[in-house]
Amino acid sequence: MSEVLNVEEIFGQNVFTMGKMKERLPKNVYKEVKSVMNNGGELSLEAADVVAKAMKDWAVENGATHYTHWFQPLTGITAEKHDSFVTHPDSEGKMLMEFSGKELIKGEPDASSFPSGGLRATFEARGYTAWDITSPAFLKEDATGVILCIPTAFCSYKGEALDKKTPLLRSMEAVSEQALRIVRLFGNTEATKVVASVGPEQEYFLVDREKYLKRPDLIFAGRTLFGAPAPKGQELEDHYFGTIRERIGAYMKDLNVELWKLGVTAKTQHNEVAPAQHELAPIYETANIAVDHNQLVMETMKKVAGRHGLTCLLHEKPFAGVNGSGKHNNWSLGTDNGVNLLDPGDTPNENIQFLLVLACIIKAVDTHADLLRQSASDVGNDHRLGANEAPPAIISIFLGEQLEDVVKQLVETGEAAHVLQGGKLVTGVSTLPDFTKDATDRNRTSPFAFTGNKFEFRMVGSADSIASPNTTLNAIVAEAFCEAADILEKADDFDLAVHDLIKEYLTEHQRIIFNGNGYSDEWVVEAERRGLPNIKSMIEAVDTLTTDKAVKLFEKFGIFTKAELESREEVLYETYAKTINIEALTMIDMASKQLIPSTVKYSKSLADTVIAVKEAGADTSVQSELLSKVSEKLAAMKAALSKLEEAEEQAGAISNAKEQAFYYKDVVKAAMEDLRTPADELEMIVDKEVWPIPTYGDLIFEV
Repeated sequence: MSEVLNVEEIFGQNVFTMGKMKERLPKNVYKEVKSVMNNGGELSLEAADVVAKAMKDWAVENGATHYTHWFQPLTGITAEKHDSFVTHPDSEGKMLMEFSGKELIKGEPDASSFPSGGLRATFEARGYTAWDITSPAFLKEDATGVILCIPTAFCSYKGEALDKKTPLLRSMEAVSEQALRIVRLFGNTEATKVVASVGPEQEYFLVDREKYLKRPDLIFAGRTLFGAPAPKGQELEDHYFGTIRERIGAYMKDLNVELWKLGVTAKTQHNEVAPAQHELAPIYETANIAVDHNQLVMETMKKVAGRHGLTCLLHEKPFAGVNGSGKHNNWSLGTDNGVNLLDPGDTPNENIQFLLVLACIIKAVDTHADLLRQSASDVGNDHRLGANEAPPAIISIFLGEQLEDVVKQLVETGEAAHVLQGGKLVTGVSTLPDFTKDATDRNRTSPFAFTGNKFEFRMVGSADSIASPNTTLNAIVAEAFCEAADILEKADDFDLAVHDLIKEYLTEHQRIIFNGNGYSDEWVVEAERRGLPNIKSMIEAVDTLTTDKAVKLFEKFGIFTKAELESREEVLYETYAKTINIEALTMIDMASKQLIPSTVKYSKSLADTVIAVKEAGADTSVQSELLSKVSEKLAAMKAALSKLEEAEEQAGAISNAKEQAFYYKDVVKAAMEDLRTPADELEMIVDKEVWPIPTYGDLIFEV
């Protein structure tokens, strides 16, 4: 019998929660902190000093020696610089552990060595981290010791956002302000803000670490750049929700404990579709905390895997031929007095506030489908989107039968007189209960699906930060709410005006609604007929950030300046080019130093065998045929290697970031595929004892 785990006791033990603040802070300081968290404003330096001391004392009591301003630069991962609590010894040589309010509120990491897209020159090093008071400080425990981590925003000396958190916080304020205008129109005078809540589902692969370390492509690129399919993949659908193996179960147990200590509400765990693939899902949280926690989830997944002799792969497509990994971003809006703006109720056709909110979101997604597509773009996600394992690259909205019927009625007649009900699910077994069904089925092929009281944005990649998609979602919906409120606040007859506006928005933007099979070729044709954008790759989506429409949107709500958008555009082009460059160089290295030499040795052994068998007077046809086939594939691999080396050299000579990125996409990636093909064919022929790297069968079935 395993040791009993008291989840209630360990949950949040490494977090400086509001409960711990209440215990340790004077009432007036605690009240000031809550006021700033709920209403905005700045904490006084006197109060900050008190908070800093209490935070430091708690951290030191739990073994901490250092603190860090934990931030999220444009690398997509987190960054931290550790400072000890040690201060200058006093006159008697006694060391004091101190931490001031100034140190809590502001940090100064180097801003020139992080991606900035030209906002910072190499010689302009100064940047600032600013405490995000709404996201709780926490303790990280690892070989470094115990570190007090303070979630912060990261900005340049001139105030430009150099991170993912700053724009997200700006967007949260924007959508709250505009959504409040909407709920006020419907008589809600108690709410003081509207909160964007997020629950990101995290998919991941686990492989044996010893085998991982024999794959340079996994080490450097996070995905297999070579690899023939295993005899068995996911075709039997026997891994999905299957019994969790002991080794994986032990990992999941430790992972949950670590996350619960950090206040992460890890809720669901299961096997995913592909062999060696799994999923973890948390409970919903405020958007910025959900972003912070998802970064912690990814970091903790990797850390805990090492303890179990495993490696966690978060790349969107680590293995060809089986499903890759995504991160479904469940998003909703609710007032601080408990009203979910996306709850349709039992009679959504009569819920006018819900219908207006729904119409605004439909309008927002249709108007800015290109931006929403861009927000889920990263290099690895190009391998998934549109590949019949993830949503298509075409943005559409799934509403389900019930809401689609309501929308149809409103568009055609201006009134929704009835609503479809789910009915009873009859199992036909006397001992099983018959229960009320949901009013609509789900659609796993939809990029943006309504799922009862929230929207599920299914396009986000598994390794990507969820900050960008949620920043974009908040921004585009804020704009739609603002435009609706501008009209309705001036209306003489509100009831008539709101009905007319709902019908107008639904009529003008109904093209974005699609409840069918997003994987079908027919949908691609239909989407084109409707005029919906089909942006097939990451870098084709990049310039959507700097269109006049996008600049106007983001500047209107103070989320991004034009300069910040242009800098992100530059960073994305550079990121794409650098990522493919690393992959190409890794392929060149593996082919030159491992695959070709091993194949040459194998072909020599075959040639020696042919000679020996021939001298013995026996038939050599089988050996000769095999030698011929190996030599043919070897020559093809060497020729493809030379072409990739040439393409790599030419790519390096291109100075323009956008041109270079497209060259990597159109030329270098094609050369990489040409090299992979003969290499994977050779893997199927060459003696397994000779082949220098673990195969797919070794990696995804022997865990």
